[in-house]
Amino acid sequence: MATGPLKVSEIFILFWTAAFVHLLGSVIPLPLLQFTTKPLLMPLLAAALIASGKIADNNKKLLLAGIFFSWVGDVLLMFDYRGAAYFIAGLASFLCAHIMYIIYFLKAGGQQPSLLKKRPLLIVAVLAYTVALVLLLYPGLGPMRLPVLVYAGVIATMLLCSLHAFAQLPVNAARLFITGAAFFVLSDSLLAINRFYQPYPFAGTLIMLTYCIAQFCIVRGGVVRR
Repeated sequence: MATGPLKVSEIFILFWTAAFVHLLGSVIPLPLLQFTTKPLLMPLLAAALIASGKIADNNKKLLLAGIFFSWVGDVLLMFDYRGAAYFIAGLASFLCAHIMYIIYFLKAGGQQPSLLKKRPLLIVAVLAYTVALVLLLYPGLGPMRLPVLVYAGVIATMLLCSLHAFAQLPVNAARLFITGAAFFVLSDSLLAINRFYQPYPFAGTLIMLTYCIAQFCIVRGGVVRR
């Protein structure tokens, strides 16, 4: 019997199955399992977004572009053991992904006042966290100081833009976007601390877990918004 295309919920199940297998491979550890599952994660989220319909919408295209650049970053970081060039290229790819998400959040503008205007202390909190993280990492950054500083500024901007868009979006989508942006900041913070400050146990597992939650929430928000 012929079967129809997968539903969004079914694709999300496949995503979390692949994510679980990947995380299991990092805990055991089984590098081959990690290597084969990581490149599947972002394409599955892209498939879910496409399956939700209305991809002609330019806003959806921005999310798809963010997922694409994230996938490129995922693949490049798989080879960063070969040299710093792979890490820098992966960082640049994720930088592009965050810019796509920033534009997406800014284009969600409406007539309601920005949440940041209502609660300016949120700006202070995000900036304070970013500065504290950079100061912690700074002594160990070496030649990576400028790229990391730029990246920290962009990801903080992405989080602020998700907060800015809160009142402009349906509440369920807005909460998912903010959750996704916050987990992205957390994931990148964990990666930076492990790489430039102090390695810690199960770093790869925690980084990927928070990363999967972040990307899932952003894509799920895009699906809910429709």
